[in-house]
Amino acid sequence: MTSSAPGRTDRAIAWFRVVAIAEAISWAGLLTGMLFKYALTENEIGVQIFGPIHGAIFIGYVVMTITVGLRCRWSKPVILLGLAASIPPFATYAFEVWADRSGRLRAPAPTRVG
Repeated sequence: MTSSAPGRTDRAIAWFRVVAIAEAISWAGLLTGMLFKYALTENEIGVQIFGPIHGAIFIGYVVMTITVGLRCRWSKPVILLGLAASIPPFATYAFEVWADRSGRLRAPAPTRVG
């Protein structure tokens, strides 16, 4: 009998990719809103819209990074790097590309039970 974890891990990896890209896009929206608020028009609507969106996606990225990191058996430094990528703008996308190219976004081989 094999573990059913790889299917769940594959779904988690797919969601991680979506959330990593969404986090980068929400950063762009928030930065654009901040540009309008502080430099161009002093209109806060962009920040009011993209601030909560970015915050929610940020939390989702943190949760998905920990989930995928544990399921794919990343080392603690790699998980910490993934979490740190949530801070600079667009770094989540760069981390996702690096993790994919370095083979870290693959489900581990199924383990035999019993």
